[in-house]
Amino acid sequence: MTVARGGSNRGMEPQRSREGTLIHVVETLLDKGLVLNADIMVSVAGVELLGIRIRAALASFETAARYGLEFPAGTNTETVAWRQAIETKETCPECGKSSPVDKLLNEFCPWCGWQSAQALQNNSQPAHSSAQAVETDEDQQAAATAEDEEEPARKQS
Repeated sequence: MTVARGGSNRGMEPQRSREGTLIHVVETLLDKGLVLNADIMVSVAGVELLGIRIRAALASFETAARYGLEFPAGTNTETVAWRQAIETKETCPECGKSSPVDKLLNEFCPWCGWQSAQALQNNSQPAHSSAQAVETDEDQQAAATAEDEEEPARKQS
């Protein structure tokens, strides 16, 4: 609950934040998931008469797939939608949209083009490594030339 100041004569009045709405609660439940696990036993004089075990999970298919929950028999998990649901995703800090983690970290956000520090570093390394490769080739040629010059000197001695 947030306390806001009204006009000069009204004092402080409580206000509700909009974070506790039903939509927010349902979104959080589907995103994070909810697991109910209960054991109910009815016994008389130490003799168990009835035993009930309840196992229930409430989550989106994406969340359930991420945590490895089992699905009903006959569920086709070979579809494109299932592969996309299993693929881990992260929110882009620039636009707030969900994208695959590998693409977001190593390449760019497909929605806004944002690049992570890791992607920027990876993009700058190939040019640097190719320059090193050129230097290495030049060094190898110089070493080969030096060996060729030393070889006749060894034959003479």
